[in-house]
Amino acid sequence: EERKRTEEKEKEEEEREMACMHDHSCEDHDCSSDWSLYKHIDLSKVSALNEAVPGSAKSVFKAWENRLNSSEGQLVSNEGDPELIVFIPFTSDVKIKGISIVGGADGTSPSKMRAFINRDGIDFSDAQSMQPVQEWDLVENLQGVLEYQTRYSRFQGVGNLTLHFPENFGGDTTQIHYIGLKGEATQLKRDAVANIVYELMPNPSDHK
Repeated sequence: EERKRTEEKEKEEEEREMACMHDHSCEDHDCSSDWSLYKHIDLSKVSALNEAVPGSAKSVFKAWENRLNSSEGQLVSNEGDPELIVFIPFTSDVKIKGISIVGGADGTSPSKMRAFINRDGIDFSDAQSMQPVQEWDLVENLQGVLEYQTRYSRFQGVGNLTLHFPENFGGDTTQIHYIGLKGEATQLKRDAVANIVYELMPNPSDHK
């Protein structure tokens, strides 16, 4: 009974913390080290559905201090269709504590975000019918000072993350300038695992 009460209390606290401001002054604290999971993203394999410019999703993953710098590009949905899906594979398994989204002005920021973990190839019909691991109502966060906390126990051992942005604040397109991920990576590199498996497979050309 007591355990149940504790779990409920933890759940309430988690729900309250879903969107919170930074709890410190960024001048006194190195925020960029908190938001460093972008270094563990396998950028070559990042993809998005409904992006107006192919490959532009890669440009939204960058250092925290560059989050407002859109000169490197931004992710924009096709005109008249604000829905976006972003697929984010990692080079090692990660634990994700928080997510920060900087969207565009004039109603083009995403207003909702849904997360799926370790699922490849999610399309829009999958995203609509599947239950996400977590979803958030977003607010317009043009300065990037808001973070959305994850239910941390569910975001362990993440090999890839799919973010679904179903709608925005009324703009013709959805614009995303920055996606920040806070957390830590485990030591095991995914590529190393793939290579070991590959070496164990006999290659017919080696045995002519």
